[in-house]
Amino acid sequence: MPHIIVKCLTGKSEEQKRLLAEKLTQAAAPIIELGEESFSVSIEEVAPEDWKEKVYVPDIIGQREKLYKTPGYKMD
Repeated sequence: MPHIIVKCLTGKSEEQKRLLAEKLTQAAAPIIELGEESFSVSIEEVAPEDWKEKVYVPDIIGQREKLYKTPGYKMD
């Protein structure tokens, strides 16, 4: 069962998060060939000052082999 994890900066509304989860599920279901009921989605908000430590270094730099879309930014 696919579980999609989204990490984003803080400040998104509940409606934005709900809509994002809905649209991700709708887009992914036909590609993976599973019904939408098979998916779960979690959204983790991260403060901007914590992004490098909590997301960029461990998830982007540290797991490049799992990254299918690289960001268009770099951090010092």
